[in-house]
Amino acid sequence: MTVKNIIWHLHNVTKDERAKQKQQRPCILWFTGLSGSGKSTISGAVEQKLFELGYHTYLLDGDNVRHGLNKDLAFSDGDRVENIRRVGELSKLMIDAGLLVMTAFISPFKADREMVRNLVQQHEFIEIYMDTPLKVCEQRDPKGLYKKARNGEIKNFTGISSDYESPELPEIVISTVELSIEECADKIINYLKENRIIN
Repeated sequence: MTVKNIIWHLHNVTKDERAKQKQQRPCILWFTGLSGSGKSTISGAVEQKLFELGYHTYLLDGDNVRHGLNKDLAFSDGDRVENIRRVGELSKLMIDAGLLVMTAFISPFKADREMVRNLVQQHEFIEIYMDTPLKVCEQRDPKGLYKKARNGEIKNFTGISSDYESPELPEIVISTVELSIEECADKIINYLKENRIIN
């Protein structure tokens, strides 16, 4: 749907100026993976490290966003698409504010993740694939969701009754089976340093 009579208003302060003030290159660190793969845990550890280093961050977590911005959405394929579209647009605004944005969302569909990538500049989207096998995620089951899904209490549950499309060329692959939380976070921080997103 195209909305008429809306004109983009240009502001005096630019994205580049906001980023320069914060001494960082804004980007989206997009954590994707199955429920229980470690998205929230590792993104939280990365944000903590960045915060301690003096960088300006914000972490958008899937469950938290569904308490407010996306509380009107369920878990059908259509609602999942809309969930990611809204988070993508919100992340884009945070990029404009000069922030390092972390997002922890299952985001099961490749097309949706690509849609968010296309909202920002090429170097501003970093896809982080939490490569944790379904068996391990199900063993962890921190929220008891897999058990409910197996019992038919939850419909459209990713990995059980709904597909997860693994990233083909993510910028970073994290195995929480092989690495500790600290090692996972350090791997991501090192990527940011090597690519001059942070000093």
